[in-house]
Amino acid sequence: MLLESQLAALFDVSRVLNRSLELRDTLREVLRTLHDHGRMCMGMISLLDENSGELLVGALHDNDAAPFEKIRYRPGEGINGRILETNQRWILPRLGDEPSFLDRLNLFDPKLPLIGVPIRIGADDNAVGVFVTQPPVADGLLEQRARFAEMVANLIGQAVLLSRSVEAERRALCEERDTLRRHLKGTHGFDNIIGHTERMRMVFDQARQVAKWSTTVLLRGESGTGKELIANAIHYNSPRARGALIKLNCAALPDNLLESELFGHEKGAFTGALSQRKGRFEQADGGTLFLDEIGEITPAFQAKLLRVLQEGEFERVGGGRTMKVDVRVIAATNRNLEQEVKDGIFREDLYYRLNVMPIVMPALRERIEDVPDLARHLVEKIAKQQARELKITDSALRVLMRYDWPGNVRELENCMERAAVMSESGTIDRDVINLTGLDLGALPEPAGSYAQPAVATANIDLDDPEIDERERVIAALEQAGWVQAKAARLLKMTPRQIAYRIQTLNIRVKQF
Repeated sequence: MLLESQLAALFDVSRVLNRSLELRDTLREVLRTLHDHGRMCMGMISLLDENSGELLVGALHDNDAAPFEKIRYRPGEGINGRILETNQRWILPRLGDEPSFLDRLNLFDPKLPLIGVPIRIGADDNAVGVFVTQPPVADGLLEQRARFAEMVANLIGQAVLLSRSVEAERRALCEERDTLRRHLKGTHGFDNIIGHTERMRMVFDQARQVAKWSTTVLLRGESGTGKELIANAIHYNSPRARGALIKLNCAALPDNLLESELFGHEKGAFTGALSQRKGRFEQADGGTLFLDEIGEITPAFQAKLLRVLQEGEFERVGGGRTMKVDVRVIAATNRNLEQEVKDGIFREDLYYRLNVMPIVMPALRERIEDVPDLARHLVEKIAKQQARELKITDSALRVLMRYDWPGNVRELENCMERAAVMSESGTIDRDVINLTGLDLGALPEPAGSYAQPAVATANIDLDDPEIDERERVIAALEQAGWVQAKAARLLKMTPRQIAYRIQTLNIRVKQF
């Protein structure tokens, strides 16, 4: 009869241990099962704290027992500590006769027997815990009950092993997640965006301030000015950084596909909708949605977008259930939305809904002083991609600063990649830049660039053969304080000759 009840109890215990990964709750349920079906009145499970080396009470069957969360046993202390230290089972015919019994919990009856067994992860391993149980009667079956307790302890040991493995994996995943978050925040931080001009400092100040809140942001500026970089920086430096950053180019899709992409669709909503699909708004719930080229959407779709921006509500395509999301929207455009509102192309209410916090990205020609730093950064990036050493000379940088970059940073990046391909030695100099196809002669000097402070124009050696004629004249003028007569003497020219050079080389004279 006892054997049958023990087998049934063992089966129930195995089911309990397979039910949940919450170890404390599982162990408590194991003790309850043994009490109800295994003919064991009271039970206690203590587990080893790997940091302190002490036993901590992990579960009791008696919910009315004294609070046990802070009760612990050192190795060799009390019955639990002795079992942990010896790694052997204890069978006590009468608990009250054992002098090491501490009775800290006032749980066990001292007139009844007590069985304590070590909990091991492997057959030959040291104990990782102790399982103590008290039979309801003093009979001659203690040895049989002890073997049953050891079987239960072995099952508990496997549950402990699984729990520790899961916890180790969870910690590893958390560490990896935190490392990735730090990496993303560092990669997309404002400090990693190149720009030292006043216009760019203003952009950084605005972006840092708006990142603290969930305000809608509208990034304005020409294509290739770095709007997506600023959107990344705003998200990863905001309280929403733990959420997803979802991106969508609105110009890449027609209205019907755009609606499905943004709002999702139900199964069977249209031909090819074989399953339910979440849209970008749902994917970005709790995070940020970056809508690039927002000025390209049609007036018909603008009305649909307005509702979700105002209320945070939408329906999937083919669905009738209203979905509610918490999404921060960052939009970007290179269009003149104000003029399009006047022309009736862009809805005025949507314009004001998007234009809560406008940030205008300056064109590269408006911050030409950043070209050297940008070029060096791009060369380093390309060098990593090509797995070789690349460097760019000051003469090449001075040539780049004479161009007005209608394609902005994207064009500069393409130019640097072409230059890297054309440079067999790994050195990008003035001659390599000339091979990239930049039409430098047909363009005027970029606005405001009388000198090239980032590459120290005034300190150029006028006899350096690497310098072209225009750079030499500008350097002499800088060194002469833009007094043409002095510059002529430095260049061993007459005033008439330097005046002719200034005119033919399209050099604007700095006025003081």
